[in-house]
Amino acid sequence: MPAAAPLTPAVPGPPAPASPAEPATATGRARRRDLAAGLGAVLFFLALAGLGGLLQRDHQVLQSPFPPLEAWWRPHTGPGTPFAITVAVLAVAYGPALAARLPWRAVPWAAWAAAMAWTWSLALVDGWQRGIAGQLTANGEYLTQLNRFDPLGPALRTYTDHILINSPEHWTTHIAGHPAGAVLTFVVLDRIGLGGGVAASVFVLTTATSTAAAVLVALWLLAGEERARAAAPFAALAPGAVWVGVSGDGYFAAVAAWGLALLALAATRTSRAATAAAGLAAGVLLGWACYLSYGLTLLAVPAAVVLLCARSARPLPYALAGVAAVAAAFTAAGFDWLQAYGLLHTRYYQGVGGRRPYSYWIFGDLATVVAAAGPAAMAGLRRSTAALPAGVRALRTGRDRAATAAVLLPYGFLLAMLAADLSGMSKAETERIWLPFTLWLPAAAAFLPRRDARWWLAAQVAAGLFLNHLLHTVW
Repeated sequence: MPAAAPLTPAVPGPPAPASPAEPATATGRARRRDLAAGLGAVLFFLALAGLGGLLQRDHQVLQSPFPPLEAWWRPHTGPGTPFAITVAVLAVAYGPALAARLPWRAVPWAAWAAAMAWTWSLALVDGWQRGIAGQLTANGEYLTQLNRFDPLGPALRTYTDHILINSPEHWTTHIAGHPAGAVLTFVVLDRIGLGGGVAASVFVLTTATSTAAAVLVALWLLAGEERARAAAPFAALAPGAVWVGVSGDGYFAAVAAWGLALLALAATRTSRAATAAAGLAAGVLLGWACYLSYGLTLLAVPAAVVLLCARSARPLPYALAGVAAVAAAFTAAGFDWLQAYGLLHTRYYQGVGGRRPYSYWIFGDLATVVAAAGPAAMAGLRRSTAALPAGVRALRTGRDRAATAAVLLPYGFLLAMLAADLSGMSKAETERIWLPFTLWLPAAAAFLPRRDARWWLAAQVAAGLFLNHLLHTVW
């Protein structure tokens, strides 16, 4: 762990003011606005769900079973239910206090452990086979065509020959819809003796839940220890855990998050060697992320915000070298990213993506962000928006880098999702596809008053419990 901040146990101090833009005298009014933001976000989701139900009443015009989510309305319980409720109750009762009192080195590990417990228990609500073992072996998933990657070299060189739906032996949906790195991950697992749905799901769950730790490390480096501690329970218990366990995008989110955390590390080091090493590692992970999902090229936006918040471009050459090394390796192996993306664009419009109406999904996609990030994230984003003018002024003057980073960082992810939304290539399924971006948003709840943390955390876990028990999600 880098030593860029004090590592001694935090001593709880007086409650922090609501935000830099809202002094203590306005706390009552600000808290009412927080509540309005959280409730407004929930109502926005419900309105899009209601509109989706009306549009679907006579025809499947939206090409989704329960728009805006890819799910079915099926209230149910399962073996994970008592565990999920237990994790939720314990997290609300003890999470904020533990995050404030544990030695800092233990906080990211504790967040990872809490995220593991939360995600496993939610996944098991649907039972062992449907919730865990069978997720990545279902029709359209990565594991269904691993036999076609033996031998590996020819499969990579001819990868683009099988993307279009009218091509001979076309790839299944998820293999065709992602660059070769996604399926290659599961090919490697299979080759080292970790084949099958159980091993693949355990790998995804274990790596994906580390996203919470990566988010906290990045916040610690850029926004300071206090902000990272306040964010810890929210990062660990995001409602989006419903889709983290287990979809490949949860694993993609972890790769992206650690890439950005390493970029923040590189940007805050004073040693040239440390900057070079961390910057190169960040570039390799961010480059790998681009070969896991085409949409993760939009990580360039939050990456730029990370460097802006750190007020340093020193890691940029090393990070670009890391990205280039990954791209060169795949190109040498015969996989052409640009050609593959062009063919995917065609295949997207050959399938349901071409039939889904942009007019609904441009708003429906944003509703999935509310579902995955949760009401506390929306209330926290309201606070960070209120603090935005002060944050921009601090950025211009170079003062209070930590406060500036806390305010600006969420907007990198919001802008990336907005770009994806406007592109028309992300109509539906974004509760899963946008996990690399949405899993950063719950950390904005660190802006909320400390005395309200338990209530907002209760709202977060309630959202996750309701989503997973009222709906049968596809992922």
